Amino acid sequence: MKQQFHYATITEALAQLKAQGFTLDFTIEQNSFKAGVDHFAADDFEIVDLYRYEGETDPGDETTVYALASAMGVKGTLVAAYGAAEDEVAVETLKRLHYKYQRSKQ
Repeated sequence: MKQQFHYATITEALAQLKAQGFTLDFTIEQNSFKAGVDHFAADDFEIVDLYRYEGETDPGDETTVYALASAMGVKGTLVAAYGAAEDEVAVETLKRLHYKYQRSKQ
């Protein structure tokens, strides 16, 4: 699957997604997303869209912006740097979400 970039920068992506209702700023902890003091089960969410950005000099400086939504209407973004998650459960959670996203695009 070829990723299409809609936004030139991470800042632009986040601003546009926020305007589209993705207002929560998520972090990932174990198998949940955290926004402020609220925790949400990651399995309740799907990736609506994602945008990948690579560093100008090092392709290893990859960052991905995820637009996430739950069936209950909770919407937010997660910004994840490549290799930054040291929590194995969080890494596996993102892999499951990627798998669901790829299956939905087929």
